[in-house]
Amino acid sequence: MIRLSILVLASSLQTAAAFAQTAAPAPAAPAPAPAPAVSTDMPGMTLAKFEARREKAFMAADTDGDGKVSLAEWTAFQTKRSAKGDPAKSFARMDANKDGFVDKTELDAFIAKRFAKLDKNGDGVLAADERPGHKTAPNQEQ
Repeated sequence: MIRLSILVLASSLQTAAAFAQTAAPAPAAPAPAPAPAVSTDMPGMTLAKFEARREKAFMAADTDGDGKVSLAEWTAFQTKRSAKGDPAKSFARMDANKDGFVDKTELDAFIAKRFAKLDKNGDGVLAADERPGHKTAPNQEQ
């Protein structure tokens, strides 16, 4: 009788093990959706984004790395970019204290003023049609 019980138990365990191996695995949790790409070309550029882009471009002109841009550096930078207009005039608009250099403080003030001028509806966000260069924006010098 003990043999029969052991035989039935062994047979049951084999059946259970075989069933466990053939059972479908539980579905894996779905992978999280990738975060949407952030594009600065999309409508809704905030002042912070606008400042970051402008500051990065402006500081590329700082060839000696002293944290400020001289008229000579600005002129060379504008020439390299084939920018329109007189670099001395645009530099003079940015150099608020007229010391011959534009530092981060002057640049930030200039950029904030520029942003406010472009933000026609005053909502704190530049829509695509408010930004220079957009096909529906009025033609204005940057």
